[in-house]
Amino acid sequence: MHKLHILIFNILLTSTIVSCNLQPIIKDNFGTKDEKLKAEKQQKYPPCKSCAIFVDSFKKGLEKTQRGKHDGGDAHWEEQKLGSYKTSEVRLVEIQEMLCTDITRGEQQCLTIAEEHESDIEYWWKRQDEYPDFFEWFCIETLKVCCHPNYFGKDCLECTDCSGNGYCKGNGTRKGNGKCNCDKGYSGENCQQCSDGFYEAFKDESKLLCSQCHVACHEGCSGPGTKNCVKCKSGWFMKESEGCYDINECVEQSACPGENQFCVNSEGSYQCLECDKSCNGCDGDGPDMCVKCADGYELRDGMCTDLTNEKRDQYVTLTRYCLYLGLCVTVCIIFQNSTWLAAIFGIVVGVYISLSEYWLKTNPVPKSPSQKILEAAMGME
Repeated sequence: MHKLHILIFNILLTSTIVSCNLQPIIKDNFGTKDEKLKAEKQQKYPPCKSCAIFVDSFKKGLEKTQRGKHDGGDAHWEEQKLGSYKTSEVRLVEIQEMLCTDITRGEQQCLTIAEEHESDIEYWWKRQDEYPDFFEWFCIETLKVCCHPNYFGKDCLECTDCSGNGYCKGNGTRKGNGKCNCDKGYSGENCQQCSDGFYEAFKDESKLLCSQCHVACHEGCSGPGTKNCVKCKSGWFMKESEGCYDINECVEQSACPGENQFCVNSEGSYQCLECDKSCNGCDGDGPDMCVKCADGYELRDGMCTDLTNEKRDQYVTLTRYCLYLGLCVTVCIIFQNSTWLAAIFGIVVGVYISLSEYWLKTNPVPKSPSQKILEAAMGME
């Protein structure tokens, strides 16, 4: 009994130690998630972007405190007796308490701006009527990290006109060179030309529309379709009446090196795919496209069919009938010694055979994939 108590005590002590060891792991896992969230908040944006995020957070604070503590009642009386909450220091403090709390990325950067430029914010707060656009006053005029739209660089010079087919590098910031970064299909200093592989689908004095050449074209084209190709890519050949015409490698050449593969043509190319496992050579996909049937398969109704399951079913059926025969022979042997015992055993055997056959009919063996394909093709399902 004393040994049993010692054993139980050791089990409880071990469980306690394991639980204590697991607790720091759970804390560590939560710590890892917190660290990831903290890292996201500390990620940095470019100066102009971070300033814009700060201004946006400040404007949200303005919206949340729009009516302030004097919402409802006689607003005119409140303005006279209690002072204007709209421009009060109380409202500014409330906004500052909300700053950057709704930001998931760059929160630390936003808070740094709020701390380092608190005096600038208070200066603007007292002169809102003179500078109604907080972003322009704070980010462009005061911190000088942004420019107006379509201006760039240290001195906020005007961007290059990209004709609506690209964007100015450094647009709205104090960075970049002001040159155009053209959209796909456009090129040139002002994005007024079509790049290689594209053609002019539409053009007037103010608008240019470039469309991509047909996939068959090599070294450009003069218009849509295959007729306007300058040259044809590999896998195509030029027809005078039709332009670039796809070469059917599956017909023109022996494309697939493998004996148990078949060829599938595609525009300008082809693919070699493996034949069905029931095939020994094929002309396409599936057991009905075999040239010959592989070992273990037999051609039936135009389809190579797996014989393994059929042979196994035959073996199981033969074994089952042998078992029934053996039981019947046993009954006959018992009958020679005891008629009533043989009768009872015969009834049991009869019931067993009947139930077994009934169960096999109502619960058929699952069909093999080849059987399902064959029945689907013949409309038997």
